[in-house]
Amino acid sequence: MTITNGESDARLAVSAVRAGAAVVRDLYGGRLARHEKGAGDFATEADLAAERAILDVLRAARPDDAVTGEESGPRGAAGARRRWLVDPLCGTLNYAVRTRLVGVNVALRVDGETTAAATADPFTGEVFWTDGTRARLSTGDGDGTGGGDSDDEEKLTPSAASALVDVNLDPPFPNAPAFRAPSLLADPDFIEWFRPRVVSSTLAVAWVAAGRRAAYVTDGHLADSVHFAAGIALCRAAGCTVTGLYGEPVHTGRGGLIAAADPGTHTALLAMVRRQAQKGT
Repeated sequence: MTITNGESDARLAVSAVRAGAAVVRDLYGGRLARHEKGAGDFATEADLAAERAILDVLRAARPDDAVTGEESGPRGAAGARRRWLVDPLCGTLNYAVRTRLVGVNVALRVDGETTAAATADPFTGEVFWTDGTRARLSTGDGDGTGGGDSDDEEKLTPSAASALVDVNLDPPFPNAPAFRAPSLLADPDFIEWFRPRVVSSTLAVAWVAAGRRAAYVTDGHLADSVHFAAGIALCRAAGCTVTGLYGEPVHTGRGGLIAAADPGTHTALLAMVRRQAQKGT
């Protein structure tokens, strides 16, 4: 079987998130030291160990690639064409209080475009992955890209049928005071059309691609974000409608994110966000 560069990178992303997920799963429930980052944010030993496991996989296969890890920061040339973005444990606070709503994210940016990405749920064994074109879910223990005998794989198919929308309520809110994510939940149209959810992990972005959520909304600076690059790539490859908060291209400035299962859901949320922003100015 001929393997393209994109598919090969996707295989590597799957292997990397599986390595990180195994560490997160193995250390779950233990007494873990916290490493304070300031402003109420912290990492646990599981974050650090999972990142080391992921970096080991990436370095062994792509020693010349640059990497940015959430915990270890950027490595490699600042202007590198190829850069891996690593979020070893998204949902650290959930994890620290023994709530199994976390994700492990790995994405590859080549010349500014995400060409391969994977998000793993350590506790279900699911891996959501894309090679930049296809978007798939692997629930087996093979390589996750259609080549392993033990893969159980399906196409990611977005759907707005659930009407569930995850809204990220964690600060900072760089678009405030014009827009604050919590204000969206009080919009009369939001209450009529949707049902809010707050997972506090970017695992929920992958759920939009998989049809488990109608949409995901967040404020924030998302350019080369270790947290959001994988989920955005999954949603795009699955055929979701993905923009910044005001309809602008995603990954630009402080524009945040609206990732919706279909154009109708996106249009409705975009109108609500714009209305909230007009009230806030």
